[in-house]
Amino acid sequence: MKNNKIFILIPDGIGLRNFAYSDFYNIGKKEDFDVFFWNNTPFDLTDLGFKEIKIQNSKSHPLTETYKNARKQIELKLNIRRTKDRVYDTYQFPFSYATTLKAIKSRVTQFLSITHSTTFGLKHIRHKIKQQERKTLYYHQCLETLQKEQPAMVFCTNQRPMTAIAPLLAAQELGIPTATFIFSWDNLPKATMVVETEYYFVWSDLMKQEVLFYYSYIREEQIFVTGTPQFESHFDTSKLLSKEVFFGQNNLDLDKKYICYSGDDVTTCPDDPKYLEDVAKAIRELNKKGHSLGIVFRRCPVDFSNRYDEVLETYKEVITPIAPLWKKTGDGWNTVLPTQADIDIQMNTIAHTELVVNLGSSMVFDYVAHNKPCAFVNYDVVTKKISDWSVKIIYNYVHFRSMPNKDTVLWIDSPEAIAGIIENAIARHSLVIENAQKWFEIINQHPAQEASKRIWLGIKTIIRRE
Repeated sequence: MKNNKIFILIPDGIGLRNFAYSDFYNIGKKEDFDVFFWNNTPFDLTDLGFKEIKIQNSKSHPLTETYKNARKQIELKLNIRRTKDRVYDTYQFPFSYATTLKAIKSRVTQFLSITHSTTFGLKHIRHKIKQQERKTLYYHQCLETLQKEQPAMVFCTNQRPMTAIAPLLAAQELGIPTATFIFSWDNLPKATMVVETEYYFVWSDLMKQEVLFYYSYIREEQIFVTGTPQFESHFDTSKLLSKEVFFGQNNLDLDKKYICYSGDDVTTCPDDPKYLEDVAKAIRELNKKGHSLGIVFRRCPVDFSNRYDEVLETYKEVITPIAPLWKKTGDGWNTVLPTQADIDIQMNTIAHTELVVNLGSSMVFDYVAHNKPCAFVNYDVVTKKISDWSVKIIYNYVHFRSMPNKDTVLWIDSPEAIAGIIENAIARHSLVIENAQKWFEIINQHPAQEASKRIWLGIKTIIRRE
């Protein structure tokens, strides 16, 4: 390779887990790449031994957010029109009118989405986003950085943040090839694509087909199927602690078997504390029958609310919280940053619990990587926090349609069913593990532990093309 300098753009903390806390960097070094993290997070990655270039003053144009929101609305409307499927309505967030500024932005977004709800209108909105971002000081600072550093490629770790637009536009202005990684298995149907690059890295063949379906301007040869590094840690047994050490560190009882309750964010599951309480009641019931069981509660890393406090106190003899080790740097969900230590504690939580209970989380794949089952909560509580919220909305999302069959997870259809499901899951291995493994292979390229290698192979291929 003539020029082996690669910029890994970290527009927000989401990319840290996959690309800074995995073996991705070390694999790149072994492949003789000169890897720099173009870092827009508060974390100092030099502390981890990485080369980095800090991004300063990453301020998008004032109109970009409105255009971005309009783009999402238009894409969802076009998807409904094309598929005759109303599921895309459920991906829309309600407009905010809490302040005068938010009300104005909401009105303008609605106006743009109504007046531009055609393929041509969408193309115009995409153009306006780029046009506005090229006017910013941020864009011109990115140009200066790239002119000075001359990387062979800019690889963006997340397709969603507005702060990724200007750096990628600057690279394209200078003829530097760009690529983005599609961050999550549910992102494409939700119309979360904010950036546009020459190349796209996806989890699976299924996700590749989604890219081609939702974005007609992207061609097949622009897409690389690699898998995601987020599951690689589960195959690194060197980070596993003994049961005695892990239980001692987290105040767990060595005489008990534990299940994990994995919490959701308040938007996805407003009734999550009640579901946790129902599981705790079931564990109490099982313990009265002679079992010795407990719950490890792992809350959603971006949920710092006190909404679980009452349940945790009432059932403290049953539930032991093990808090995610994420760092809060601001008020938004995207200002909560993962840490290396949290990857290790999550892996050990999985290794030392029998199964996971949650509402439709990708934790099903983390657990099946350890050959363990997942149970999905599948009923609405009697007294809902939000009257029109329902589990039926969640499980109708497009990404759940990739499930090979209904026996891929254990379905908890009522509070009364919880005890029996947990008892059976602990007593014997189930068919659901085999089916969950099939689902894992559908949504993520296997072998799962080689995703970083495949990403670097893709990067190498792109540089040779260019």
